[in-house]
Amino acid sequence: MAPSLQPAPRISMVAGETSGDLLAGLLLDGLQAQWPGVAGQGIGGPQMQRRGFTAWWPSERLAVHGYSVELLRRLWGIVQIRKQLRRRLLADPPQVFIGVDAPDFNLGLEFDLRAGGIKTVHFVCPSIWAWRAERIEKIKRSADHVLCIFPFEPALLARHGIAATYVGHPLANVIPMQPDREAARARLGMAPGDEVLAILPGSRSAEVDYIAAPFLRAAALLRQARPALRMVIPAVPALRARIEQVVRECGMAEAVQVVEGQSHTVLAACDCTLIASGTATLEAALFKRPMVIGYHMHPISWRLMRRKQLQPWVGLPNILCGEFVVPELIQDAATPEALAAAVTQWLDAPTQSPDTLAVLEQRFTALHETLRRDTPRLAADAIQKILAA
Repeated sequence: MAPSLQPAPRISMVAGETSGDLLAGLLLDGLQAQWPGVAGQGIGGPQMQRRGFTAWWPSERLAVHGYSVELLRRLWGIVQIRKQLRRRLLADPPQVFIGVDAPDFNLGLEFDLRAGGIKTVHFVCPSIWAWRAERIEKIKRSADHVLCIFPFEPALLARHGIAATYVGHPLANVIPMQPDREAARARLGMAPGDEVLAILPGSRSAEVDYIAAPFLRAAALLRQARPALRMVIPAVPALRARIEQVVRECGMAEAVQVVEGQSHTVLAACDCTLIASGTATLEAALFKRPMVIGYHMHPISWRLMRRKQLQPWVGLPNILCGEFVVPELIQDAATPEALAAAVTQWLDAPTQSPDTLAVLEQRFTALHETLRRDTPRLAADAIQKILAA
């Protein structure tokens, strides 16, 4: 991408949680190729700060689980952050505001900023095709433009008069088409012939509270049947101590390796992953790894979410493939016994049903090719056009 001759625009960004920080960091790569020196300010995490972004608040301050009881516990602090940020941006306006995911926080903020004359971009279309379809009107009022990571989304938004651009999924370029399993295992101190299970209990504190224990109890059952099974958890740094505590409480301290970060290395190394529903499931699919998707939340949150669910699937790989290509065990179904049994089927597949693994790899490879675009360049080009309009 040839750098623009125009001076770097003043931008503000808000990214919530680990996944949003990753996406925003990749977007900054494209913006900095277009405008060397652009950095931005607002709410962000370590990936953004590594690229020069000034974080007035860290991304994890916006991380919540569910949208009822857990949200209410932290609602006051989040509302105050948004009020302070709104005042700050309206008093000293950027040329463009980019809200990265976190729609509950960003769409309301974008509405106010747009009303104040600031151009607004929302990066990652809220999953109105999966649940909460009523959000479409809020998107229309809030965003001048939406950057979409799935190819079917721009046409859906266009039907409602919302300008949008498909930019591909940034992770599809970060993750290699053919991951090097042996190199990843070497980095983790594992042998090429080891049988490896990756356990990913989520990147939010409340997810760990609800999901880690059932996952670890399932791991204990698997360990009984497969004593040589290597198990590894890539822990978000802020949650490592909590995860290690749950590992100890479940009596798995000697059996489970906990590493800080390195989720991509762990997914590349594994034979199968037991994984919480979320962006990480798409990462696992791009690594072409079989998985068992599990999730558990507060019962009130679960009842509210189910009422707004539009599709039979929860996990992104199943949603994007349009069928249950991998098992989902959600809420009451996510028992340690059921989780362990589902993982066992994948671990046994190389000898008992190798064709199933081959078909899954083909589906995930096709998905990877569909999502693979030059996301940083396409996103930066779209933002440049918005600024020039």
